[in-house]
Amino acid sequence: MQIIRDKKRSFDLEALLGKPLFAHLATVEGDVPKDSPVWFHWEENELWIIGTAKDTFPKRIQNNSKCAIGIVDFDFSTGKVHHAGFRGNGIVEPFNSVIAYKIISKYLGKDETKWDQRFQNLDSSNVLIKFQPKTVVIRDQSYQI
Repeated sequence: MQIIRDKKRSFDLEALLGKPLFAHLATVEGDVPKDSPVWFHWEENELWIIGTAKDTFPKRIQNNSKCAIGIVDFDFSTGKVHHAGFRGNGIVEPFNSVIAYKIISKYLGKDETKWDQRFQNLDSSNVLIKFQPKTVVIRDQSYQI
């Protein structure tokens, strides 16, 4: 994985990826780009995403594994704008409850009994997307208030 940093406008990528931020997964269907907001988990230089039975992005990834993912940490009160853009390939993997728990608990907390029922007791009707980045571009685009 190649990380492209602007030395004057960089930030800690690992800190960004540990936050419960939305990622935007870009895939292609035919010649039409598609964008899906997703939750993610970063582990061992791979992004993991849950795909439900209702999601269409797993099928698009099976048909064309090339993907892009954008993650932005934005705080309008301070002017902080940190952006990480990933390009690489996604692989549809069988559901794994351990990885799914890591993804969901990052956003909803460790106590599964307090989660919205839609996120409890997920099963093999779901899949995981393992995204393997080839390049990551990180840029601090913050501004002064």
